[in-house]
Amino acid sequence: MDGLNYTCPKCKNTQYEVGEFRAAGGFLSKVFDVQSKRFTTVTCTRCQYTEIYRTSSSKLGNVFDFFTN
Repeated sequence: MDGLNYTCPKCKNTQYEVGEFRAAGGFLSKVFDVQSKRFTTVTCTRCQYTEIYRTSSSKLGNVFDFFTN
C-alpha cells in the first residue's frame, strides 16, 4: 500500500502510516493459536483515524505462525 493517494475522510490530512495485524478466524484457529485472517491498517498521522482493510493471508505464513507461537 505504499504510494497510496490517501486523504483522511475526517480531517483531510494526506499524511498516514500503514500497519498490519493478524487475527484468529475460528475455533480451531484459536485453539492452535494460528492467525488466519490478515488485515492492513491505514492511520491518519493528525487525528489517528484508522481504516482497516482485509488482505489475503498466505498458507505458508499460517504454518510459520503455528510453529513460532
